[in-house]
Amino acid sequence: MAISPMKPLYNPLFCTVFVLTLLVLVSSAIIEEEARKTFIIRVQQDAKPSIFPTHKHWYESSLRSLSTAAVNVETPDSGGASRLIHSYDTVFHGFSARLSVSEAQKLESFSGIMAVIPEQVRHLHTTRSPEFLGLRTGDNAGLLKESDFGSDLVIGVIDTGIWPERESFNDRDLGPAPAKWKGECVAGENFPASLCNRKLIGARYFCNGYEATNGKMNETTEFRSPRDSDGHGTHTASIAAGRYVFPASTLGYARGVAAGMAPKARLAAYKVCWNAGCYDSDILAAFDAAVADGVDVISLSVGGVVVPYHLDAIAIGAFSASDARVFVSASAGNGGPGGLTVTNVAPWVTTVGAGTIDRDFPADVKLGNGKIISGVSVYGGPALAHDKLYPLIYAGSEGSDGYSSSLCLEGSLDPNAVKGKIVLCDRGINSRAAKGEVVKKAGGIAMILANGVFDGEGLVADCHVLPATAVGAAAGDEIRKYIQSATKSNSPPMATIIFRGTRLNVAPAPVVASFSARGPNPETPEILKPDLIAPGLNILAAWPDNVGPSGIPSDKRRTEFNILSGTSMACPHVSGLAALLKAAHPDWSPAAIRSALMTTAYSRDNRGETMLDESTGNSSTVMDYGAGHVHPQKAMDPGLVYDITSFDYVDFLCNSNYTMKNIQVITRKTADCSGAKSAGHVGNLNYPTLTAVFQQYGKHKLSTHFIRTVTNVGDQDSVYTVKIHPPSGVVVTVQPEKLVFRRVGQKLNFLVRVQTEAVKLSPGSSVVRSGSIVWSDGKHSVTSPVIVTLQQPI
Repeated sequence: MAISPMKPLYNPLFCTVFVLTLLVLVSSAIIEEEARKTFIIRVQQDAKPSIFPTHKHWYESSLRSLSTAAVNVETPDSGGASRLIHSYDTVFHGFSARLSVSEAQKLESFSGIMAVIPEQVRHLHTTRSPEFLGLRTGDNAGLLKESDFGSDLVIGVIDTGIWPERESFNDRDLGPAPAKWKGECVAGENFPASLCNRKLIGARYFCNGYEATNGKMNETTEFRSPRDSDGHGTHTASIAAGRYVFPASTLGYARGVAAGMAPKARLAAYKVCWNAGCYDSDILAAFDAAVADGVDVISLSVGGVVVPYHLDAIAIGAFSASDARVFVSASAGNGGPGGLTVTNVAPWVTTVGAGTIDRDFPADVKLGNGKIISGVSVYGGPALAHDKLYPLIYAGSEGSDGYSSSLCLEGSLDPNAVKGKIVLCDRGINSRAAKGEVVKKAGGIAMILANGVFDGEGLVADCHVLPATAVGAAAGDEIRKYIQSATKSNSPPMATIIFRGTRLNVAPAPVVASFSARGPNPETPEILKPDLIAPGLNILAAWPDNVGPSGIPSDKRRTEFNILSGTSMACPHVSGLAALLKAAHPDWSPAAIRSALMTTAYSRDNRGETMLDESTGNSSTVMDYGAGHVHPQKAMDPGLVYDITSFDYVDFLCNSNYTMKNIQVITRKTADCSGAKSAGHVGNLNYPTLTAVFQQYGKHKLSTHFIRTVTNVGDQDSVYTVKIHPPSGVVVTVQPEKLVFRRVGQKLNFLVRVQTEAVKLSPGSSVVRSGSIVWSDGKHSVTSPVIVTLQQPI
């Protein structure tokens, strides 16, 4: 009997449903994968189950358990190991990983997980300054001499890497690295470990967070190594600790000796910034490595959006660094001149704004009507003739799209309209140097770059690719009016640019740079930020070989030094100074070093008048410059310091109404807030500035008090008396009025009462008044700003 073969079971409806279900599941997995972002996870270190040999095994197992797919759908990121970006164990206990929102929520419920923090992308806050600050090599006594130029101190620069071959990083006459140093020189693309020396004693790079978000880096445009492909990190590192180099200049400008603040300090470069930005997970890994390596100072010239401290990776990393007695300085940001723009505001971070020095680079515009308009530039190519005028046009009236052409955006200019002419462009959107390239491509012979209303009168000199100069907002208006008037009268507008080179001994100086971010502190108004300002405008420092001085890819010019501006440049000045102070006073804490810098800072310029605000030309305020401009020589011997311990910061967080869990996320310490809150308020943190914030809820009389403790670091048997300069309309009393110290290291307390009356304000508005208290023993003057802010609630 013949046996028929069995027919396969086939149900079209079942197959269709199965395929559709599979497609939905695959699509869901792909959508979930695409929606993933990086989170930083804080764990309770001692909560690791004993089954796991290491914390990393625990982290990977936790990530594997998050799989939500109902079928075995393979995704490129499905494994726990592949999703782990960094594991942290020094300044932070935990890890970073790519998670969807639902996975992050699920992970937060796991035992031992304390917090799941979304990652931020940060961005860079992009000589003669040592002499301007009073640091001279020939001095027989002073900060450089006392500290041996910082030779035993290590400054860790968290930035875009370093160009190690620069002469600023030579190791001549330097001994071996400090015995405590545990770091290493990590080799990578075009960066053998042998490039480190006794000056550059460590170099690492962190790109896992960057690549987790952006995919593999393009290694034709950036280096997978500590080598700097941007220039920013090389520049900031040499400001902090560059060796003496002569001759130094940029395209012939600022000729002289280039030197960092601490010329013999050692450097360690931690590269965390890449083409798409600086990612929190990488920044935290750099903090982790730097503290473990043994740095004394961390310099960080990047920033982002201000968030509560327990969600801020920089604040978290900086706290543990400070707890390990590492001084952390960070740039205040370039969001000025508007208020509430300051970043990196945690009180355990020294936040640095930017001022000018007594040097500039004038490049004036001469109009056809004979008017001379002041401008600045660092242009080193063939110049325009001084005795000849050239056709002048405003880009905003020549393009098809007036807005794009006014800003000289890529492709916005009509070559037929601009060829052979000087083009006036408005500042904004694209970089200042990029506008010049747009004009040059379209056939323009030169550019005048005008500030917008928000930029005010602050000017930044750039290494343009064609003859160009920058002018203020008022000058831009004047040039536009001239163009319009000349055109109406059938007299073609004409102009030229006169480059006048380098000018020294400029007055007034310092001036608060227009771009420098301002207070009040968005997160904690009772803590004045920025803390102080330092040179940050038109600063000469080392520059890599592979980047033109304008930073534009098409710029093939090469220079060993470049002139840049930003709070990025101000921050490493303070980092280097902190290293010198730490070398001179090894027992000082990070808070004591900051106190010395702040209480000896000054607010008067080289004319003897209150520092000006570059953006307006008016007097600046404490919200612009904090305690003032750094004065290194006085900081070496401040007399008294306001010291702060890590436990004081915990009390501060308690009084700021952070939960005990969030405090532990920041500090890694178990907090008991019951005692802290009964002891005072947020303003009672032992900070060198005293800020009272009053909400006018129908009250007429307003008052508060501050308790401060000062430590004698000057002379034994010294007596300090207080002089009060109260803010306008405010009564300030200090008890006691005299502090009698019998020994060095002795601590004494005093009480400051602040009383004022409500003023008439419109809803949502505020008024700021400032004064100071000064403790003096006849030799030292210890100045603390007193700020009173009156706010009218909406």
